[in-house]
Amino acid sequence: MLRPVTLFTGQWADLELEGVAEFANQAGFEGLELACWGEHLDVVRCLNDAAYRNRVNDLLERYSLSCWALGAHLIGQATCDRIDSRHRAIVPPEIWGDGDPAGVRQRAADRMKDTARAAACLGVRQVNGFTGSPVWPLIYSFPPNDFSEIEHGYEQFAEIWSPILDVFEREGVRFGLEVHPTEIAYDFVTTRKSLDALDRRENFGLNLDPSHLVHQSLDPARFAEEFSDRIYHVHVKDVKVRLNGERSILGSHLDFGDPRRGWDFVSLGRGDVDFDALLRALDRIDYAGPLSVEWEDAGMDRKHGAREALAYMRRIQFPSTDRAFDAAMQRPRDTRRPNDTHAPS
Repeated sequence: MLRPVTLFTGQWADLELEGVAEFANQAGFEGLELACWGEHLDVVRCLNDAAYRNRVNDLLERYSLSCWALGAHLIGQATCDRIDSRHRAIVPPEIWGDGDPAGVRQRAADRMKDTARAAACLGVRQVNGFTGSPVWPLIYSFPPNDFSEIEHGYEQFAEIWSPILDVFEREGVRFGLEVHPTEIAYDFVTTRKSLDALDRRENFGLNLDPSHLVHQSLDPARFAEEFSDRIYHVHVKDVKVRLNGERSILGSHLDFGDPRRGWDFVSLGRGDVDFDALLRALDRIDYAGPLSVEWEDAGMDRKHGAREALAYMRRIQFPSTDRAFDAAMQRPRDTRRPNDTHAPS
């Protein structure tokens, strides 16, 4: 199946949207996944200013780009996290407020509701993002975890996100959680737990990014098939695993790009993601949505990398078929029984 290839603007949010749109058009992308940070999409203005919405849609049309999804990762992260000083750097000042954790989480939840409303105003039916996690700090069980606290964390997640998803449902918009370390779902087990915590409500699904699975030694193609009814959107990003007996899968508190890391994100086709297996799995589950390039490579110019990523996805995609490859070698079968000497009437 040939799917549209889009560009997620999250890593380009320091640039004006028009410049990113012009680049995406010239490079050959078919659309944008608009980040709700920087100057790319102002959720509050989108809700309250029809002229602003028209300018966004006109800009996309001018550059022959569609918008299949919004990205609300930064605000979403603050809805369930244990809030600390790091969050101040990623949320708008009005969400941070006085920094009181309960207030930050509530204001972030309210902004997520507004994001669903803004998406509907733009005619976009998919919002992707993070949820944060009240239990991620308990990832390693020492001092030994009280596992009832883990269960309570999933209950907290459901309490926070159920009202958010009620608004998504009323607006006809779906949410796709990007399964990712630091989120309430980061692997197979925790994804099942997260879906179950919300009684598997239909408008909560997944944004599948294979790069976040591979460095955990997980198989993205198997993930796609297990959660086939919840793959609402797909990021295409690559990762190189460089474990050598000295480097750690945990990242060693080293920044991206540091050669001492045990893994790092790289431009598409230069890492360890088996994109052929993933695309074949997406064919099997009939995923027909976009492949959104979330380009990250600390050692490469991003414009070069985005063009390279697009060319790579164009090259490895292929139309699927229901025809057996060896059908041309076979004669039509004679369906008569061996002892049937009478010609059919």
